[in-house]
Amino acid sequence: MRSLTEHDIRDSFVNCSKGEAKRAAVPHDLDERPWDDLDFFGWRDPGAPDRTYLIAEREGRLVGLSMRLASAHRGFLHRSMCSLCLTTHPGGGVSLMTARKAGIAGREGNSVGLYICTDLACSLYVRGKKQLNSMLRIEESLTVEQQIARTTGNLSAFLDKLDA
Repeated sequence: MRSLTEHDIRDSFVNCSKGEAKRAAVPHDLDERPWDDLDFFGWRDPGAPDRTYLIAEREGRLVGLSMRLASAHRGFLHRSMCSLCLTTHPGGGVSLMTARKAGIAGREGNSVGLYICTDLACSLYVRGKKQLNSMLRIEESLTVEQQIARTTGNLSAFLDKLDA
């Protein structure tokens, strides 16, 4: 992924108002991010831990999502395997995140959910740049490049659901 500026990020959101995009807590350390190792850029709002954001490149443009981290108090919302990168985490490492759909459907309250690494570090897990605390990532017969392609394909399928 190419390196992003705060302006790039705020202009990319497709499922929230311009005011919400302006108020989003954008990380201050953008210059320090490992952009070459990221298939998407994701972060959690430290001031509102249930808010998460994800920026991906799609068909030559940036697509930004404002998402909500589902509350664990509502039931079985934590799983052990991420739907994007297929990394298996010990308890709490994967959470349900929901995003309002883009356009009229989103304004009508329709949303799509995805079980994803709670720290949004899928790209780094796939590349072996970030390790799980208590477990090794399951060894796969796919090459790293094939795992990256699978992860980006899974992300693309999720983004397709937001436009539908």
